[in-house]
Amino acid sequence: MANMTIKGLDEWGEALAKMGADSTRICKNAVAKGAGIVADEIRKHLEALPEDKFRRLKDGEKFVGVPKEQKKDLLDSLGITPIDTDHRGNINAKVGFDGYGSFKTTKYPKGVPNPLLARAIESGSSVRQKTPFVRPAVNKVKKRVIEEMGKSVENDLKNYSL
Repeated sequence: MANMTIKGLDEWGEALAKMGADSTRICKNAVAKGAGIVADEIRKHLEALPEDKFRRLKDGEKFVGVPKEQKKDLLDSLGITPIDTDHRGNINAKVGFDGYGSFKTTKYPKGVPNPLLARAIESGSSVRQKTPFVRPAVNKVKKRVIEEMGKSVENDLKNYSL
């Protein structure tokens, strides 16, 4: 059985005790700030995707970009889930796509699902060239998100004279 002792956490223990019930609110504020930054960067990368016209493909041909209508559908459906606490006590928010696009097909009479379209663009498919936009956006802002979330927590902690 593994055992670990951590020293020097008295300050954090005192801070958590002073915050009490507000600690969840403070953490949710930080997560909201970070999720907002990630969503904005994904939006920028999505807007920068090359555009391609929707057409019937010839054998071996693939879409290189995204049709303008589908890009608009993805931009409209990009959002952040409500910030919630999971069963382990972790505070989470997800940035992603929801709903259906305006392009209806026999297979998708409501429209092509936006998460499916985003995944096909990100990872490629049999008819679409791989054009990552989510992973590069997240990688680009990861350090900044961590810094901004830390600043958010620090600013909220100042209210408790810590």
